[in-house]
Amino acid sequence: MKTIFRTLMTMAFAAMPFAASAQKTVDPVEYVTYSLPTTALILEVEAVQESFYCGPYARYAEKYLGIKVRQKDETKWQITEVGLNSVVEADLAKRYTLELKNETPDLTFLKLTSAGLVAFADGAAAQVPTWRFPIEGAADFSDKGVSSNLKSEATTLYRGERKEAAYSRVSVQQNMVVEKTLEQKAAEAAQMIVRLRDQKVRIITGDTDATYSGEAMGAAVAELSRLEEEYMSLFTGYSEYQTKTASFEIVPDAERESQMYVAFRMSDTAGPVPSDNLSGKPVVMEIVLPEVADTTPEEPADPKKAARAKRSPRAKKAAKMIEQMQKVNYMIPAVCTVKVKEGSELLMQSRVPVYQLGVLTTVPANATLQ
Repeated sequence: MKTIFRTLMTMAFAAMPFAASAQKTVDPVEYVTYSLPTTALILEVEAVQESFYCGPYARYAEKYLGIKVRQKDETKWQITEVGLNSVVEADLAKRYTLELKNETPDLTFLKLTSAGLVAFADGAAAQVPTWRFPIEGAADFSDKGVSSNLKSEATTLYRGERKEAAYSRVSVQQNMVVEKTLEQKAAEAAQMIVRLRDQKVRIITGDTDATYSGEAMGAAVAELSRLEEEYMSLFTGYSEYQTKTASFEIVPDAERESQMYVAFRMSDTAGPVPSDNLSGKPVVMEIVLPEVADTTPEEPADPKKAARAKRSPRAKKAAKMIEQMQKVNYMIPAVCTVKVKEGSELLMQSRVPVYQLGVLTTVPANATLQ
């Protein structure tokens, strides 16, 4: 019986609708409900990855060519472009209602969007981040240079030869093919670079047996330059570049004392990454708020006259009407200066209106804006 009872109870709970645990808020009938706007700042970041591959003859570049070059492979990222956009969204934590049962307010100025916002000219739909990930590569110097990897080397061997009652060693000359050392190949490549440069100068100055002119001269010089560049890459190495774009969204919080946010981070291996990825160095967004003027009415010079004016029937009637009148809450955005910094370097600076950092004010619901 206990088993049957537990089974029935399990079925009863399973039959309960899931909506009980995730109820949606239902707005009351005969009311107009609206939300105040909130601004989200979106950084569009473009970064370039440089993958550098060290040349196989890099250690001999200074010896044979007199130049200093990078001596090891490395990968580094650099921010090339930062763009700032803003979108307006509904702040569900700041929702208000207007009652339409007893009176019909003039809502001509209260233009609501499909998101429940008071419509403003800078309202926009949210943007979807686009990511492009780089493909890792490897160094390839196989097609650089045309010199042979082998050389002929003379070796002296000895054999025993019987003469009368004794043996004596007789030398025998034999040629062998052996692999060149790295330094020998570097020296050979350096000699080829010098010859190519000399040949290019001869063609340009006309100090050759053949005559070059017009397109023929240009083609010959271009080919010599291409060969020289290939041989030089064996010493200087080469770089490959890939671009990555990413979007990062920051929603300023009016309750925060400091308006500084880690917008994203720059990783040595992955480039721009989200702010919660601690493998990168932080890129900071600083929001500087403008000064807001005080709108508190000044006290009149004669307090007694002000008190009598407040007690007058007309003033009391006007105050009662204002008290009974419905109010519409709205936000006046603060036009803030937004700075994006990587360390001490200022990447960008712009002025953007941010609603939640602005001023909350009201207007009578039956007011008509011209």
